[in-house]
Amino acid sequence: MIAVLLLSFIGIGMIYSATSNNDALTGYWLRQVQWLAIGLVGLLFMAAVDYRHLEVFAPPTFIILFGSLLAVDQLGTSLETGSQRWLEIGTFSVQPTESGKFFLIIFMAWYLSRFRERMPSFLFLFSAVVLLVGPLILIFLQPDLGMTITFAFIGGTLILVNGVYLWQLGLLAVGALLGGFALSLRLQGYMQERIQVFLNPDANQAAAFNVNQALIAVGSGSWWGRGWSLGTQNQLLFLRVRHTDFIFSVIAEELGLVGASLILALLFFVIWRVLRIADMAQDGFGRLLATGVAAILFFQVTVNVGMNLNILPVTGLTLPFISYGGSSLISMLLAIGLAQSVVMHHRKIEFI
Repeated sequence: MIAVLLLSFIGIGMIYSATSNNDALTGYWLRQVQWLAIGLVGLLFMAAVDYRHLEVFAPPTFIILFGSLLAVDQLGTSLETGSQRWLEIGTFSVQPTESGKFFLIIFMAWYLSRFRERMPSFLFLFSAVVLLVGPLILIFLQPDLGMTITFAFIGGTLILVNGVYLWQLGLLAVGALLGGFALSLRLQGYMQERIQVFLNPDANQAAAFNVNQALIAVGSGSWWGRGWSLGTQNQLLFLRVRHTDFIFSVIAEELGLVGASLILALLFFVIWRVLRIADMAQDGFGRLLATGVAAILFFQVTVNVGMNLNILPVTGLTLPFISYGGSSLISMLLAIGLAQSVVMHHRKIEFI
């Protein structure tokens, strides 16, 4: 909890630094404070509830997930991003895929643990894959390649951790390759552009502009950084989407290698602790829940930092607890609350 709170407060500070010089964004750090307060209430609530009670709600959560993605497909808004990913609820804009990661973990953990003895049968493994592919298609059609890969990673990790035979692993690998090939044929223009920029930045200097500015920001931070709110690429507005996708570049520029490394150490410390919780769990449902939370954190940290360093294509995934965004922050805090519930209630099973 201490590490999560530290990361969240660091995020607020870095969001302030990244937005204070833009009149249209100056209040974003205050919004993040509000989202943090809401998320912490949700975290404490989730931690207090025995995670095993969630098994009853697992099928409805999948229905909510699928229904919200259908609603985005039919009624969603783009918020000037070109991708239809948000639902307007009153004065708020909600991105269902953020909370959807949380719902997917609950449902997949329930399904895989409940039918684990039947998993040697091809039918049940195939059913698990079909249930996972449905949301993936709807997310891809938004279009949102980053979230599509994230959901696939979460579901694939839970299936593998639950246990598969070698022949099943081979089938899953073939299916993943075929699915990846099919998706590659339907990539949207911006998706193809990002991949091309990653493979050959010189081919499209305009599209590679922000990645190049991110690299300049990271490099100019040196060991100790330029100082909080003193980064040139950040303050002079060379770096775009610096409060969300590219906030790690702001961190590296203003806090340097030392500051960025300490923040990464905190993030991987949280991941390690969540994996410890998975190891301590007394039942398959709790083990898969905690594993799913660790999978989300690991994947998003790795991809976000990788795209800031130009060692992975730009995907639009946020840095957990730090990047601006209410949906992202609240869903991550709820996920941590879920892991806390597993560790707080894991001993009760010994007395049942």
